[in-house]
Amino acid sequence: MGEADRGAEELIRSLYAEHGRSLLAYATRLTGDRAAAEDVVQETLLRAWKHSDDLIEGKGSVRGWLLTVARNIVTDRARARAVRPAEVAEVEDRPPVERDHSESVVNSMVVLGALDQVTPEHREVLVELYYRGRTVAEAAKELGVPPGTVKSRSYYALRALRSALGGAGAEVAR
Repeated sequence: MGEADRGAEELIRSLYAEHGRSLLAYATRLTGDRAAAEDVVQETLLRAWKHSDDLIEGKGSVRGWLLTVARNIVTDRARARAVRPAEVAEVEDRPPVERDHSESVVNSMVVLGALDQVTPEHREVLVELYYRGRTVAEAAKELGVPPGTVKSRSYYALRALRSALGGAGAEVAR
């Protein structure tokens, strides 16, 4: 080991002795994880070793340099995690979740049964707006009634449908 290497090694030992605890506390606050903070401190001291000549001859605060390097390491790691897709562990002991379509079939049957209980005018409006996905203006044009009538019928049609489904707020349809 050369004289320069011994000097750099001694510098790192003294930096760790003097600043190690505060550097670890700072990194722990930034990461929220003690193990990750220890990695950050180790990487910071490695960078200090690589730049030992600058630190020995440099001006300014060594502590400030160390804290800045630690913050930059934490920031770089966070950015790297953000661009990487999240890892998902594969679980082979459980079969994949499959939706049971029987619930949607039953729901459709219940809604169709309830639609049979509302007036034909209300049913037409509901079919145009919700089944065919038309706007109020398009439904009005298709049904040959003013848009205000479509709005009114849809309001009372939904109330009548709710009543037919057994929901609260059942009132007489207009």
